[in-house]
Amino acid sequence: MAANGSRALPQTAAERQLQEDVAGFYADPYGFVLYAYPWGEPGGWLEKESGPDEWQREFLTDLGRLVAEAETAGEEAEAIQYAIASGHGIGKTAEIAWLIHWFISTRPYPQIVVTAGTKPQLTTKTWRELSKWHRVSINAHWFRWTATSFYHVLAPESWAAWAIPWSKANPDAFAGTHERHVLVIYDEASTIDDVIWETTDGAMTTPGAIWIAFGNPVWPQGRFYDCFNRFKHRWHTRHIDSRTAKKANRNKLDQWVADYGEDSDYVRVRVRGAFPRAGLNQFISSEATATARQRSVPAEVYRRKPLVVALDVARHGDDQSVLTFRRGPKVFPQERARINDLMQVAYWCANRLNEWDTDTVIVDASGMGWGVVDKLRELKFTVVAVQTGEAARDPDHFYNRRVELWHEARKWLKEEGDIPDDEELASDLTTPQYFFDNKQRQQLEKKEDIKERGEGSPDSGDSFVLTFAYPMGDGRKGSGLNPNRGRPGRMV
Repeated sequence: MAANGSRALPQTAAERQLQEDVAGFYADPYGFVLYAYPWGEPGGWLEKESGPDEWQREFLTDLGRLVAEAETAGEEAEAIQYAIASGHGIGKTAEIAWLIHWFISTRPYPQIVVTAGTKPQLTTKTWRELSKWHRVSINAHWFRWTATSFYHVLAPESWAAWAIPWSKANPDAFAGTHERHVLVIYDEASTIDDVIWETTDGAMTTPGAIWIAFGNPVWPQGRFYDCFNRFKHRWHTRHIDSRTAKKANRNKLDQWVADYGEDSDYVRVRVRGAFPRAGLNQFISSEATATARQRSVPAEVYRRKPLVVALDVARHGDDQSVLTFRRGPKVFPQERARINDLMQVAYWCANRLNEWDTDTVIVDASGMGWGVVDKLRELKFTVVAVQTGEAARDPDHFYNRRVELWHEARKWLKEEGDIPDDEELASDLTTPQYFFDNKQRQQLEKKEDIKERGEGSPDSGDSFVLTFAYPMGDGRKGSGLNPNRGRPGRMV
């Protein structure tokens, strides 16, 4: 039997040569990647590609060296543990696919476990990338791909790789094994819970077992961080700056550097592949949001408070315009609409203002918001136009007005806020991450960057936060230029 174990496959001369060739890449993952895929082949999607990127070549070559050393050491070999911290868009998902394909092709009856920070990341990105490379590989007929496994056609149960979402409640899937060949891969390793890391430690008792962790260095703490610090004597490590990767979107990277600053934590994490000084954290915690959802403020507390109405205008077709209505500590159910025409957004808003018996609204005038502002004013409504990108009132502590408003909203949520039991609003409030710029001021990531990492635009959250943009009095409809018209007795 060849090292790949495919004895029962059709034994033509070409097949025997293929088995022999693949077996020769046991300690040469870089050579396998060059051999297995149709680089430069006319008509294929790799037609203009000559091979892996430079960082990929260096890593694969180094890994091959470590495998060869482990083979020489035999039963005395220690596990090979490799951690790679990188910025965005370097091609790590392709690298993971190659590693799985190399390992399963060159070893009989391996155990391969792959997980990622979230189930969607694992199933829609990491695992689907494996399918893409499998389809064009030279030995594709040896294996089958499913949504959760990748297995040898002759031994589906014992010669396979599995995509396993991690769970704190069930860490046993990452426990030790008696198999001779073990590979564990973490994608987005910084977001995988410590209990899973601790359980995987048990799988590393097999001589020469391989554990590879890829991720953006989001947190300056936790087990991924420890790979580069407290446990660095156990791990081989690399930092990859996205600007050195040929597949990265250089225009986007340059934009992030221009927007946030070369030494900001945002750029350190998403571009430079360096750990942040303070970490990228939820600006508003899930705990604060849950408390505000459960709080019930009596009507007599808020009924005489002025009505504050705020509109966040949709910027793109998949976003939505959102109206928020607040009286003091009470937020009423939001109204949302997906309307692409700005004039129609203005008419929709005007109708809602009339229903609430108020003619004043706060509008985020950033981007396309000015079109709605102008139309509402033409319709004789009083509009407080807010530019959230302008300088903060406290420029020593906040990068701009937007993060300053989110700060005020966070304080309100913790101390007195009563918000609807609305999953969409709660999700939006906990989605934005914050960091510190090079002047140590708090800065909130932009909407487009939130969407870049796979989250939805926090339209409901931004609309709610806008209600803190202007100090309101107790004005009523028709009372001149007071920016808080609204009949105080209006009940909901």
